[in-house]
Amino acid sequence: MWRENARVKKLDTKNRRIIAVSDIHANLPYFKALLEKVGFSEIDELIIDGDFLEKGEYSLETLRFVMELCAHGNCHAVCGNCDGWSDAVDADSAFWTARIVEYMLSRGGGLIWDMLAEQGVTVTGELDFTPYVSVLREKYKAEFDFIRSLPHIIETESCIFVHGGIKPGVAMDKQRGGDCMKFDNFMSYGYTFDKWVVVGHWPVVLYHENYVCANPIIDRGHRVISIDGGCVLKDDGQLNALIIPFDGSEDFSFAAYDPFPVKTVKTAQKGSESSYYIRWGDNEVQVLSRGEEFSLCRHVRTGYEMEILTKYLYSNEEFCKCNDSTDLVLELSPGDKVSVVEETSRGYLVKQNGISGWYWGELI
Repeated sequence: MWRENARVKKLDTKNRRIIAVSDIHANLPYFKALLEKVGFSEIDELIIDGDFLEKGEYSLETLRFVMELCAHGNCHAVCGNCDGWSDAVDADSAFWTARIVEYMLSRGGGLIWDMLAEQGVTVTGELDFTPYVSVLREKYKAEFDFIRSLPHIIETESCIFVHGGIKPGVAMDKQRGGDCMKFDNFMSYGYTFDKWVVVGHWPVVLYHENYVCANPIIDRGHRVISIDGGCVLKDDGQLNALIIPFDGSEDFSFAAYDPFPVKTVKTAQKGSESSYYIRWGDNEVQVLSRGEEFSLCRHVRTGYEMEILTKYLYSNEEFCKCNDSTDLVLELSPGDKVSVVEETSRGYLVKQNGISGWYWGELI
């Protein structure tokens, strides 16, 4: 699937409402809650824009749920870089035997882990995967057949749905499958397209430097929409649904789901004049003063200093990496509703309209 040309599925949406969701990452509770929130029904078209498996807790359950949805005819899934697990039983067994056990142990789960567990097999460092290849191929034929059938691209009259990205000026069936599934930092290339290109893969929060926002990014100039809200991958992440009233409409909207408790702001707070967002891929810091709850840190690349939750630091060393962190203080007024991500002795890390930041007042 990585080296071959893209498999393209042409779709006539029949003027139905289109709901696009990406990067579920085996978080089935989020996915079901989001579908309920947007009122998904048989009169809609649901497009799952890749990476519905791995990293979360329910890979096998999620796969079966997606298969069930697709069997109804109005749900269609794209293959993401975390979904192509038919290779585990189709490709070179020596390659997989040498790597898959280490991968599963590093993740503590995943689709193959779930399948083995269902067969009563516990994954340990001593597990020889080779004897189970034929077992899984036979026991999970329907699941692997479904994965093999997944297209890299779903194309409608006005939109292209692809997990990673595509290159302009190249026919859809000539795009490289690997790019379609994994095209890091796609929006930064500045490509412009005739049709709307809807992608996931790269969490939208990574496109922002000074603040954290998990809402979809709609670039009307380049006709690109990025919708990965960081579900599972980010502590304050959300699962987004892009909503297109009908194919050809540019009246885009979205809905998002996260489980954080919603509270009400009691006292006003002025927002910070400047802020920064230390994020994955650029998250090395120097710990200047380590505290029990907060630590003063200097971002190595930029020299920016901020206090970070000590539990977000990955080691006890002076130089280490950290979990995504922001020092943005949100502008809030009494009566505003916020979702509480973290509660500390000083205040709260909250989300408002997809933006994460700090509130130092009282919530009710």
